[in-house]
Amino acid sequence: MRNLKKKNKQRELQVKYKIVSYLFFFIAMVVSISSCQNRPKEVLNRKNMERLLYDVYVAEATMENDYQHFDTPEKKEAYISEVFRMHKVTQAQWDTSLSWYSDRIDLYLKINDSVKARLERARKEIDLKVAQQNKERQIDPAFYSASYIPMLYMFSDPDTKNGFSFLLDSAEISAKITEEQFTFRFSVIGIPPEFNASLSSVLMLVYADTTLFQSQQIRENGSYKLIASKFTADDTLSQVNGFVHLEDPLGVGSNICLYNISLGNDSSATVETNLPHETPVRRNRDLLTTDSVQLMH
Repeated sequence: MRNLKKKNKQRELQVKYKIVSYLFFFIAMVVSISSCQNRPKEVLNRKNMERLLYDVYVAEATMENDYQHFDTPEKKEAYISEVFRMHKVTQAQWDTSLSWYSDRIDLYLKINDSVKARLERARKEIDLKVAQQNKERQIDPAFYSASYIPMLYMFSDPDTKNGFSFLLDSAEISAKITEEQFTFRFSVIGIPPEFNASLSSVLMLVYADTTLFQSQQIRENGSYKLIASKFTADDTLSQVNGFVHLEDPLGVGSNICLYNISLGNDSSATVETNLPHETPVRRNRDLLTTDSVQLMH
């Protein structure tokens, strides 16, 4: 009888423990939902706040490390305003949202931790790409294969000029581009708010009887791509010539960085353009002249 009573008491305690646990969970859910429901409509939701805070941190770091181009409060304010414009947010919305989340310190700290973790991942990714780029540069860039495309390109690097170019012949196209459509894509960071220089990307597509040009002007930070076809109605692509060119006589774009650069199938854009395994032949890697660039638009 005593053993039976002990077992019954243990069961009762277990049931009570579960009830209390469910009750605490329910209260936490109610508080969380209530907090979200009480958020004013002019306050950004958590997801949008995290995205905006991330870009604000990046902008502040850019201005801090580029005093030459952000040497006045007006220039700094213009750059931050550009960040708000990209997120379709006003200064008033930012101030209200920041104040609202600051009053809820636990939620604000979670958002801040999430943003810092994302910044750390981005930093490690860029550091890895820079290390890989530096390793590749142990070979003189003038000896690179004509089809070589860097994954990362910084105009501030003393070894760079005004951009890079690449060329794929029919054999490389056949081996590396397996789908009908392919993409040349990259992302850009470091373009200042008052950007009067000319930054452009061009693809020249050579077929047997036709040569097509695709170009785009890069005016703000973001991701860009050019989509091309391996075939026309009755012709096959025999050569791809592409380049990214910066015409910057005043030096305002010295901190621009291109990253995630790739050329490949439209679904993946992951064609690898490695350095040749055999002793490479020196090639002319100079970019087209300014006059040639203008003719392509």
